[in-house]
Amino acid sequence: MQKKGIKYLRYSSDGQSNSSIEWQDTNTNQWCKTHNVLVEDVFIDAGYSAKTFDRPDFEKLTTFIAKNYKTVDYLIVNQLDRFSREAGEAISLIKKLQLKFSIQIVSVTEGIIYDYYTPGSHFRSGLQLLLAEDNNIDRTLKINGGVYTAKATEKRYIGAHAPYGYTKTGFRKEARLEIVEEEAAVIKEIYNQFLSGTPIKMIYEFAVNKGMKRRGNSSIQKLLQNPIYSGQQYVKPFKDHPGGLYPLNNVAIIDMYTWQLVQRKFKQPSTHCSITDSFPLRGVINCHCGRQLTAAHSTGKLGKKYPYYKCNTTSSHNNINANFAHHQIDGIMEHLSLPDYMIEAIVDESDNLMNIHLVENKKELQRNKLLLEKAETDLFNLEKKWIADQCSFETYNRWYNDLTQQRVYLKSAIEKNSRDDNELHFLLKENIYALSDMLFVYQNASTLEKQELIKLVFDNRLYYKNKIYRTPHIMQIFEHNTLILKQKQLLELDEKRDFSYKVPLGGAAGNRTLVQTYSP
Repeated sequence: MQKKGIKYLRYSSDGQSNSSIEWQDTNTNQWCKTHNVLVEDVFIDAGYSAKTFDRPDFEKLTTFIAKNYKTVDYLIVNQLDRFSREAGEAISLIKKLQLKFSIQIVSVTEGIIYDYYTPGSHFRSGLQLLLAEDNNIDRTLKINGGVYTAKATEKRYIGAHAPYGYTKTGFRKEARLEIVEEEAAVIKEIYNQFLSGTPIKMIYEFAVNKGMKRRGNSSIQKLLQNPIYSGQQYVKPFKDHPGGLYPLNNVAIIDMYTWQLVQRKFKQPSTHCSITDSFPLRGVINCHCGRQLTAAHSTGKLGKKYPYYKCNTTSSHNNINANFAHHQIDGIMEHLSLPDYMIEAIVDESDNLMNIHLVENKKELQRNKLLLEKAETDLFNLEKKWIADQCSFETYNRWYNDLTQQRVYLKSAIEKNSRDDNELHFLLKENIYALSDMLFVYQNASTLEKQELIKLVFDNRLYYKNKIYRTPHIMQIFEHNTLILKQKQLLELDEKRDFSYKVPLGGAAGNRTLVQTYSP
């Protein structure tokens, strides 16, 4: 009587060519002809690891067996390690196939029909599977050791594809990442926009318009958190060797200080708000109850739509006509404009502060260089003690991580101290006179820039009550017209706050000061 079987062929992507599956099929076909076995079906898993049975066609195979086991005698594989490299699960499955379904495993290459009831056969199947698993462990250790050496010691990038902003040149140990200048400019702008508060969605639209081909909801987050742009790469720990961030042999696109700022910002709680030009105040204005005002259009009796800012707590709080609210903000900005003599005083003061800052910055730079030198020495001494077996792995790992983090922090601080702040000072002096017309500045800003300006001036604490804006805080530079703003019912300081401010008098002389106290 002719017996029946099903074939299961698998080949992974661990160095085998596609032709290997044809060779396996030839072997299994030959065995079936020799032993007069009719093949009922064939299941093929290509490119999946044998570490687990979580493979698409293997799941189809188990479903087929459960339905057709009464007509199947053998499960034919080319080699047992092609079936599985996890000995425990494989032995259990072989036992289940024979005891529950009366199906035996055939290993064609080894020439064995595994029979659970035959002691020698059961031993051989277990031995073959254990050898396959041992081989898999050895291979994994060699691969992981090679990856760790390449990344942590040789500082090489071993990814298959270059990240956006780079192109990969060379081969194997000569492979390097080189900057693509147009893409690098986009990456720098992405980092700048994120630090300035631009929503991720708008950053993504900007990047796509500039030609970024990476897609996906988290593509910008991944780009911002990728240490490669700062000249580092993440290395997984291996045996007794610690993991973490290690230097990479490529030119950084983002300086370490900026990258650290971005990572710290990711750890901060954030509030998400959609940005539309018709509602520039959404997300920056609160109700007096503390809840952020939402924005929407309301339909009038004749079907016309009117824009409103609303409090969702209750309708008795705030339901403000958006056009009126915008008109009030314009009035506030107009009266925040600075007179020329105040601007001249700011320029003079900025020159003095800049000189003081340069002196302090130079001292801090020298101090951080000394601390970095000490951290490098401590790290070297720690590695010597570890090599000489003078400290435990737990001690080594703890101190290594601490010193590595300290080194990264100091390097970013040195980069910050080494920046040329003269450029920022020049930009300040060049643009300071725009403060003489704050309404022009506000009206010509983008929606996001308007929001950032309001947040900055009022420390994110501007709220609305009884048809007037109120705040417990306003930047000191804009305190000169607070009484006028109150009289015009545009802005009022928080009633719970005593407020004192100084107004320079005397025009260009600027040498007299009026101290005026306002206590509602």
